[in-house]
Amino acid sequence: MTDDQLLQELKKQKLLDEPTAVRLQKEMLLSGRSVEQVIHERRIVPDEKILELKSRLLKIPNQKINFSAFDNSLLEIIPEETVRTYGVTPFLKQGDTLIVGMLHPDDPKAQEALKFIAHRNNLNLGVYVISYGDWQEMLKKYSPYKTEVEAAVKALELKPGDVGPARRAVRLEEELARGAEEAPIIKIVTETFKEAVESRASDVHIEPQENYLRIRLRIDGDLREAASLPVELAQPVVSRIKVISNLKIDETRIPQDGRFRALIFDKDVDFRVSTFPTPLGEKVAIRVLDPSVGLKSFDQLGLISANLEKAKNGLEKPFGMVLLTGPTGSGKTTTLYAFLQVLNKEAVNIVSLEDPVEYFVTGVNQSQVRPEIGYDFASGLRQILRQDPDVIMVGEIRDNETAGLAVQAALTGHIVLSTLHTNNAASVIPRLLDMKIEPFLLPMTLNLMIAQRLVGTLCPKCKKEEEAPSNIQEIISRALEGLGVELSGKYKKPYAIYHSYGCNFCKGKGIFGRTAMFEVLEMTESLAEIINTGPTLQKIVKETKAQGMITLRQDGVLKALAGLISIEEAIGNSEEI
Repeated sequence: MTDDQLLQELKKQKLLDEPTAVRLQKEMLLSGRSVEQVIHERRIVPDEKILELKSRLLKIPNQKINFSAFDNSLLEIIPEETVRTYGVTPFLKQGDTLIVGMLHPDDPKAQEALKFIAHRNNLNLGVYVISYGDWQEMLKKYSPYKTEVEAAVKALELKPGDVGPARRAVRLEEELARGAEEAPIIKIVTETFKEAVESRASDVHIEPQENYLRIRLRIDGDLREAASLPVELAQPVVSRIKVISNLKIDETRIPQDGRFRALIFDKDVDFRVSTFPTPLGEKVAIRVLDPSVGLKSFDQLGLISANLEKAKNGLEKPFGMVLLTGPTGSGKTTTLYAFLQVLNKEAVNIVSLEDPVEYFVTGVNQSQVRPEIGYDFASGLRQILRQDPDVIMVGEIRDNETAGLAVQAALTGHIVLSTLHTNNAASVIPRLLDMKIEPFLLPMTLNLMIAQRLVGTLCPKCKKEEEAPSNIQEIISRALEGLGVELSGKYKKPYAIYHSYGCNFCKGKGIFGRTAMFEVLEMTESLAEIINTGPTLQKIVKETKAQGMITLRQDGVLKALAGLISIEEAIGNSEEI
């Protein structure tokens, strides 16, 4: 089945509209990637839908791979190169039959490669169609991190008596040159980045300690040690990272910022690098910007019920501001990018100001501010208005001038998306008034105020239902009050909650990924009247209740009752209003 045939079938089944299909076709031609790869990375159609469609058209059964029960010995039967080249994976071995998964079961070259492997191993073949996402996951199985790093360290043949570079005088140029060219060092750095992507890590920390080099990964919000290396490797490893990030390798006294892009598991991943001098050497923090993890579609955000309807209505308005609020690391940027994808159409000119640009979105004109040369959010906003924009995204409203310009942009017929630092949605209006925005301008320009928090998602494989303790029962009852019969009527006392205690799938953490809790406040006539007649936080909170706004806590409790998150996370990351 060709890419064009699959594209036509997706349109026929109404899984893609015509403008999206045209955009995909252009992107495929320009990038040389397959339609499945582009759809998977952009999260346009769920993998399961494409899998069912291919299975039906090719008349071959489909199957999801159960990675938690996968036999790693099968990796020795089909080499990584074959898996990568022909889009195949080992699946299961039953007696003398090898079950394989194929992205393209009708590809003659892939068929020949598998027949050769089966004949060499005296095996029969069985075939399933698999999804692009499962094939990507299988590629990760071929890169065991610790084994590769240990082999690279052994290849260096370090002398036990050698001391770390932070505690001895060295000829810097000679040491750095040798470190940049050393093959095992390159291997260590490469495998570390592969492990970060495979583990869905958001950050990599490379930290020189007194007696060793510590490598930690931040996964689902928590830091975990991934490797401990000899302290002698601190400077060569940091130097290698600086080389690929185009940083000055001979400057170790001040922090530096850089960026690079790498092809890992057949996808482009961006890495944002920050170095920081310490007495033991330079510490490096690397943000992993994997589009397949960090970019979400609107439907994947976790907006439910009234929050979902309000968000949809707010984005459909022809102009006005949509402001996201929450602490650092609460997922505001991810939500902004999801909103951008809803608005990203051929007839719409979207211009963004970001600090820094995290993910590159096709069709969006993204610009990174540089305050050190006078190009900040305020000066950038003035220039954006000369770019004939329909939609403007501003990374953050930090000062009075940026706030004023954003309001003016919304007032003159533009959709403005941005973030603000407040504790909840109700605090957005007082914060804007503190930033010297005239009260009468807010009802005309402010469409939506959205607050959010990120909490761990319970592992779907090991979560278990249990009855909530009596004190939690009361908290749940209070949270469900005022939600209406449609929502609260789904749950009856005694309430059931869920906990997960760790398994192979979640690597013993009990958490797999993160979910956002939301509250969405929209501008109404009654809220406009409050703003025009002397707004206070108490009056605005009263109006949120009159609107029937689902608060952060209520949203969290609903998700806990649905088994998505733990009730402790829901309560601990929100407060009663």
